[in-house]
Amino acid sequence: MVKAERETLLERAYRSGLECGRIYRGCSQCVVAAVQDTLNIRDDAVFKAATGLAGGIGLSGMGPCGALSGGVLILSQLVGRERTRIEDPENIRFLSYDLAYELIQAFLEDIGAFSCRDVQMKVLGRPYFLRDPEEKQKFDAEGSREKCPEVVGRASRMTVRIILEHGLLPGS
Repeated sequence: MVKAERETLLERAYRSGLECGRIYRGCSQCVVAAVQDTLNIRDDAVFKAATGLAGGIGLSGMGPCGALSGGVLILSQLVGRERTRIEDPENIRFLSYDLAYELIQAFLEDIGAFSCRDVQMKVLGRPYFLRDPEEKQKFDAEGSREKCPEVVGRASRMTVRIILEHGLLPGS
């Protein structure tokens, strides 16, 4: 892949994630949609599976950032253990684990945090309990519609970079 083509895909992933996050919200699903659309690897079951991962899993804030979780889902979509081969004699799951860890490290380096609550601290100055309507309202008032989509865009770009660097696209 030519460097210019790679840069175009990375920028497309970032912009797509940013736009999806601003319009539709749902950090995990927006990363999935952005990466799948950018690389033409759409899988609606993976998109649907990302639903409950938003807001640190179930809007709890207690788990990993949904944008990070969405990226891990995409990596596993491309390199994951198959149900029909659950015994995994090739140890495919360990490659998936390594790719997930690589994304975690990139996310920590770029965003500076891993959990939803810590990402909120970094980008909004404090964590919010999104299941509480008053907290959700404050979250929105503090610029979450701009700042969280930025994280989504960056996570989308990181995920595409890893996919391209490791030649994970079908047929590559």
